[in-house]
Amino acid sequence: MISFSPTDDQKMMEDAVAQLARSTLRPRMREHEKARSLAEDVRKVAHEMGLGLVAIPAELGGAGLGLTTAVLLEEALAVGDSAAPFGLAGPGALGFVVSELGSAEQAARLLAPFAADDGFARFGAVAWSERNAVRERRGLATTAVKTEGGAYRIDGVKSYVLNADRANALVVFAQLDAAAEWGGIGAFVVERGAKGLSVGERETTLGLDVASVCDVTFDGVVVAAENRLGAALGSEAFAAGVIRFFAKYALLVAARGVGLACAAFETTREYCDSRIAFGKPVGHFQAIAFTLADRAMDVEAARALVHRAAHAWDSGAPERDALRLTGQAVSFVHEAAMRCGDDAVQLHGGAGFIRDYPVEKWMRDAKQLQLCALTAEQADQLVAAIELGQPLDPAWLLPSAESQNVFT
Repeated sequence: MISFSPTDDQKMMEDAVAQLARSTLRPRMREHEKARSLAEDVRKVAHEMGLGLVAIPAELGGAGLGLTTAVLLEEALAVGDSAAPFGLAGPGALGFVVSELGSAEQAARLLAPFAADDGFARFGAVAWSERNAVRERRGLATTAVKTEGGAYRIDGVKSYVLNADRANALVVFAQLDAAAEWGGIGAFVVERGAKGLSVGERETTLGLDVASVCDVTFDGVVVAAENRLGAALGSEAFAAGVIRFFAKYALLVAARGVGLACAAFETTREYCDSRIAFGKPVGHFQAIAFTLADRAMDVEAARALVHRAAHAWDSGAPERDALRLTGQAVSFVHEAAMRCGDDAVQLHGGAGFIRDYPVEKWMRDAKQLQLCALTAEQADQLVAAIELGQPLDPAWLLPSAESQNVFT
């Protein structure tokens, strides 16, 4: 029997997060947008609710509640403010990298501080994207060279790194073996304040204003051997772990897109039912009614795809099946959220582009969301490769300088 209903525990947690979204995030959305960060009291409440560690396995210091619970809560948060989940404290994408590539000892050491009482002020980051492609080979431009003492020297520049200026620790992906191209990638944990590490000025972005995005320069940064993740894995196992990391993180981002789509649709439906023209609500005119119906279907379909993919990961489905379902969800949600945001502005008419109304923000957030984690195009490629029985080549599945993905 197929069930699309949350458990009692999930419903209780979802209701608590929805209350936070309604009572705090939505009323303070413009305040946070102007400040370009979430207020400390909001981050404290979210930390006390354990929102930063929901999907991290319990044996690694997380809540161990799985991706299904995580996507439910991410959606509920995003209904209040689609940018808010990007500005909450916690390990963020770093948690997924450590879970997939790190040893039990590394995970305990790196993730425990985020669960501490002061975890509301701690951020993790992942540095993958680069502005410039490597012309002579496939792979990353940032390099990691093993020194005589067994440590690694990292040099290069990473771009579009979420929370780089706030991060207590970040994972940087670098090229260990140029000849092996994508098979020669390594992952390294760099602590805040490391010599040779510098963070550039914060970028001004189209939307998702509470998300801090910066370039990060590594100029001879020395990383101890114990801070290399996945050193014991072979190249194939390491690449598979990286793909799982991106897929699971992309699914969380997709859940935020569902929340955005839901907020945009519900607000627009209410507006169209109360705005009177020619003696009746504008939503009762066929053209507008059909548009609202289409967007309602977008929200329901997007939610179902995300929940199905999350359940596949949690239930131990074959990995290629979980990846295929994730690709379908991510691709559809990116486009559906943009349709909901765009039509919200359109159906509000002149009020749609006025900042007294929230819909213009959701449209901007939706566009920027399309470049978070995996893009719709990369998700399509993932689905196509699995359907056609092709190998999962990191060269066209993972973010690269050609695709310019952000927030990784």
